[in-house]
Amino acid sequence: MARRFRPVGLIAVTTSLLLATACGGASLGTSEDNENGSVKIGLLLPRSGIYKALGDDMKNGFELYVKQQGGKLGGREVELVVADEGETADSGKAAAEKLVKQDRVLAVSGVVSSATINGVKDLFETSKIPLVGSNASPTTLTGAEYVWRTSYVNDEPGKALGKHVAEKAGGPVFLIAAGYQAGRDEVEGFKSTFLPAGGKIAGEEVYTPFPGTKNFQPYLAQIERSGAKSVFCFYAGGAAVDFVKQYRDFGLAGKIPLYAPGFLTEGGVLKGQGEAATGIFTSLNYSADLDNAANKRFAPAYTSAYGSAPTTYAMASWDAAQVLDTAIKAAGGTVTSETVNAAIAKVGDIDSPRGTWRFNSGGTPIQPWYLREVKQGANTVSADLGRLGG
Repeated sequence: MARRFRPVGLIAVTTSLLLATACGGASLGTSEDNENGSVKIGLLLPRSGIYKALGDDMKNGFELYVKQQGGKLGGREVELVVADEGETADSGKAAAEKLVKQDRVLAVSGVVSSATINGVKDLFETSKIPLVGSNASPTTLTGAEYVWRTSYVNDEPGKALGKHVAEKAGGPVFLIAAGYQAGRDEVEGFKSTFLPAGGKIAGEEVYTPFPGTKNFQPYLAQIERSGAKSVFCFYAGGAAVDFVKQYRDFGLAGKIPLYAPGFLTEGGVLKGQGEAATGIFTSLNYSADLDNAANKRFAPAYTSAYGSAPTTYAMASWDAAQVLDTAIKAAGGTVTSETVNAAIAKVGDIDSPRGTWRFNSGGTPIQPWYLREVKQGANTVSADLGRLGG
């Protein structure tokens, strides 16, 4: 496996990863005139900034799948071009434009930020190049023909958890989340299943300023005074570490059960939280300890390659590569962005480490969801929460 590095001006440094041996000639974004030609796939991921850890997981997951296929997708040798999404919609859009207009990729995967995917939707629709996103999926992203997601819609982790919490809480639940689009989506999703199941909210939901909130003490005091029997929260990254540690230090851990979408304890943040995370319940579409054939192939291989258990970000990117693998093969001798996109719409069931799933009419998965509990420093599946996305 050879790596090539190319400067791309002021936008980012793009890493071209040629996952093949003895690849003759230049890799092409499309292979219409060459039945056995190579393909060029773009990975739009944070390579710097606060979301870099997620980008690393996503890059690792996609690359692992390609390596497991002998450096090929759909039987064709693959060149991966990695562009830095950065931290903002502007930086993500600039990187996406480079992949589409300069690198002329066949398709793109990745994207962490909801702001980025909203900002690049029109680019992919007008260019007729498929984006198989593996993380960002805001509720506002609708009506796209060329944008697919192998993750979930932002409100679904909350939806998956609502009925369960209503049945287990034994009283009112306090709602608190980071004050940006994903936080509001998660809270609204939670309420959509929590309230019909008889759940009661303790006071008004609270949205903490994002990303500036470091001290959660005033909010924790509010939780304590509210009479809540449980808490539902949404935090990720550094805020998740701060919130969980301060929740424990304030004396609420073990006293008021804490529920959240899985990002609260997913990946590197769990290590940062340490024992403070013990007993937290989360909902997610994946856990590294799932007992199915696909995960038994994926999880040990990922851990062996990268030295840590796979996350939902890595799994969704592995699946994105699997989707492209299936679609490129199905496109046959005429592989173009348009023929691959048409094939994506027909891929059917995906045999995934999360369990079998398929795309719905909106381009997101109909998939299983799981209740997880942190035990001995790891997320452990404790219940099946059913399927969402249909």
